[in-house]
Amino acid sequence: MSWTLIALLLLPLVGSVVVAVLRRSDAAAKTAALAFALGELVLAGVTWVAYDPASTDRLQLTSSVEWIPNFGVHLSFGVDGIALVMIALIALLVPVVIGGSWADKLPEGRTAGGFFSLLLVMQTGMVGVFAATDVFLFYVFFEAVLVPMYFLIGRFGGPRRQYAAMKFFLYSLLGGLIMLASVIGLYVTSAETLGKGTFDWATLVEAMRTADTTTQIWLFLGFFIAFAIKAPLVPLHTWLPDAGAEAPVGAGVLLVGVLDKIGTFGFLRYCLPLFPAASKELAPLVLVLAVIGILYGSLLAVGQTDMKRFVAYTSIAHFGFIALGIFAFTTQASTGAVLYMVNHGISTGMLFLVVGMVMSRGGSRLIQDYGGMAKLTPVLGGLFFVAGLSSLALPGTNSFISEFLVLIGSFPTRPVHTVLATLGMVLAALYVLWLYQRVFQGPLRGTALVGVAGGPGAATAPEVGAAREVKDLGKREIAVLAPLVALILVLGVYPKPVLDVITPSVGATLSEVGVTDPVTAQEGK
Repeated sequence: MSWTLIALLLLPLVGSVVVAVLRRSDAAAKTAALAFALGELVLAGVTWVAYDPASTDRLQLTSSVEWIPNFGVHLSFGVDGIALVMIALIALLVPVVIGGSWADKLPEGRTAGGFFSLLLVMQTGMVGVFAATDVFLFYVFFEAVLVPMYFLIGRFGGPRRQYAAMKFFLYSLLGGLIMLASVIGLYVTSAETLGKGTFDWATLVEAMRTADTTTQIWLFLGFFIAFAIKAPLVPLHTWLPDAGAEAPVGAGVLLVGVLDKIGTFGFLRYCLPLFPAASKELAPLVLVLAVIGILYGSLLAVGQTDMKRFVAYTSIAHFGFIALGIFAFTTQASTGAVLYMVNHGISTGMLFLVVGMVMSRGGSRLIQDYGGMAKLTPVLGGLFFVAGLSSLALPGTNSFISEFLVLIGSFPTRPVHTVLATLGMVLAALYVLWLYQRVFQGPLRGTALVGVAGGPGAATAPEVGAAREVKDLGKREIAVLAPLVALILVLGVYPKPVLDVITPSVGATLSEVGVTDPVTAQEGK
């Protein structure tokens, strides 16, 4: 029995308690939160080293303890390469978020200790989702992560935080309840097949191979709807723009960088292996939704006036690429989709952070309130540009490798969907460069950056006054963004260490579905 994953679960949970106890002192609470987050990062590194990509074991670092014996429920944990890279992403982003939120102004009556304590609770829940190998335990963590994010949005968010938090909670809760019906259906089906019900993932994968297609489709839909809401896929996406816009920046990074990936991870871990016949039967529908999401999200991003909603809509487009890669059923496309999950967390996480840094200086999240900001904050402008180039998948950045693998892997099996998806790449260049040009280039303008001479009752019309005092990035903010910039560049030219971990698990997943890569004409010769 390996205790590595249990330690990854318990460390941030203990940290959340300690930080909550220290909440009367903001400095002590922040320091403790960062210390626990860095400790989790080190532990994730140890877990990465302990994982063997060459092993034939489907899941590694496993541990299991009985929880509810009468129903065969266990506290079971284990990881494959897909889960491992997501846990590593969580361990990276949480200390970055803590550092980026260090000087945030919180709503009146809220403390830094309360905020950072919720972040650490959130980390425990997310690690549990990716590490659980008991389906019922997965469901518990799937629902549990809603609670800290609900309070992060509802207590620390923007002006419409209560509305956004409730909408996020209700959408996710509804999806979870639908999934619960399928979880119960899995238990009943396994009892009919094996003579005894089980929630063990590996056992269920074997048991469901003999289930008829109709049963698989109904059970698949229960999981799929929950994951499509979480991902989010169009038309189940409408909670994300509101939640992303109203969430505090740190919580927003985890929302779009990690929490949404629970949905796409669920497709790979649960929908495909447990319901292979249903996955192949319904793949055309999912692919249509994926392409619609790419184009719809891109077009809506172009028309946004709110920078945080802009980031949310770009994420909807990116999740369309991930879903396309997963349901194209080729090793290249699925590997690209998993790598996209990691790289999207890095690039969009950084984009959300730099948007937050712009807002902290200008006091507004409206694009029209800015212009020519690079003249005042050249370092911030440069790093914003790097995040934008990664988001549009410029060659040499991390996202390009992901997008390229998805498209080249999807084309042999889904050429029409792939061609339509490439339009999203063109639109991505349009919306990213448009945002950068509006906020950072041209003459200095906008009420967030330029004062106004005159005013109500003045003899003449108001005229643009002098530039406001706006400081460029400080050492702390540069230190927060530096690891993300490094990963954008390193993974853009050398993604092999991550791909080596992902590829065997992707191959095992496709094998469980019963699909093989198409043979090219050259290979046929």
